[in-house]
Amino acid sequence: MGEKHRVRFEPVGIDIDADEDETVLDAAFRHGVMLMHGCKEGQCGSCKSFMLSGDEGIEYELDRYSTFALPDYEKEQGMSLLCRAHAYDDLEVELLNYDEDMLRSGIPIQEFSTEVVANEPVTHDMRRLVLRLVDPPEIAFLAGQYVDIFVPGTGGHRAFSMANSPNDEDKHLEFVIKIYPDGFFSRFLDRQVSAGDRLTIKGPYGMCTMRDNPDKDVIFVGGGAGMAPLLSLIRSMAARGVERPATFYYGARTADDLCYRDEMHTMSERIPGFRFVEALSEPADGGSWDGPVGLISDVVDVNEDDLSGTDAYICGPPPMVEATVPVLVRHGVPEERIFYDKFTLTGSGDEEGGSDAA
Repeated sequence: MGEKHRVRFEPVGIDIDADEDETVLDAAFRHGVMLMHGCKEGQCGSCKSFMLSGDEGIEYELDRYSTFALPDYEKEQGMSLLCRAHAYDDLEVELLNYDEDMLRSGIPIQEFSTEVVANEPVTHDMRRLVLRLVDPPEIAFLAGQYVDIFVPGTGGHRAFSMANSPNDEDKHLEFVIKIYPDGFFSRFLDRQVSAGDRLTIKGPYGMCTMRDNPDKDVIFVGGGAGMAPLLSLIRSMAARGVERPATFYYGARTADDLCYRDEMHTMSERIPGFRFVEALSEPADGGSWDGPVGLISDVVDVNEDDLSGTDAYICGPPPMVEATVPVLVRHGVPEERIFYDKFTLTGSGDEEGGSDAA
């Protein structure tokens, strides 16, 4: 471990200590301070902040990052990425993007040893991975959050959202993971992972969690493996007896891409007023599908009217998220009440959950 330095976050007035060997973002996580973040690898810019004190290369240094996330002109103005910054002196940082509801509600990040309980298909190209916590035997997390799962012997990891509720008594973690033929983690999960194997995870991370707004309706919009965090949110609502009217729109290409249908169609028995709306963008010609057809953002647009005051949660591929946000805003959802996870593709062909969150 290196020397520790004080880092102060403004305008919120929070002080932490940061070791020279860890990034400022990791130091905040260690203290349970939930700063805005996404990829944690200098690629997305979610943790971009302004350095009120300290010069880059002297009081702090940056690991490698993408100039897409931090262009040179912003760096020259004093901007930095907290997921890449190492403090070598005391620093004062102005947070440009933060959520006061989440900031002090963070759970300290830990590593966990787990055992694989199940690795089974839920569709032709999505897996249900279930892990049992071994050491420590319990994890605290918020519905909608994710963890990094490491591939043994490589040092590599990918981020995946939990699908289970934090209220589950068995303390297992459930994931819904899309398999890509050339994906680094996909190949590992598809060909090597069996019940009884040990996997290391680290977390929890993520900002797409349920906000307290008891008198307002909720709308969920998902696609692909974006089912996982939305399942966690909905299951958590049911487990806690939350009775906010909620609608879940889930989009897939074909009927073979749909999953968790029985559970979602009966969720109204546990959440009064819950509706589950499935849509296919490419139903088979001559098939028996009689539900909505089209992109899920368009289905939301056609089926909804006034959503003023509604909270919205969107999880799935970036094009789906980016198409859905303006639809919800147009129907009256306040932009600050739209929370999302973009499940982006990594450079090695895997889809990650929780990699670009707001």
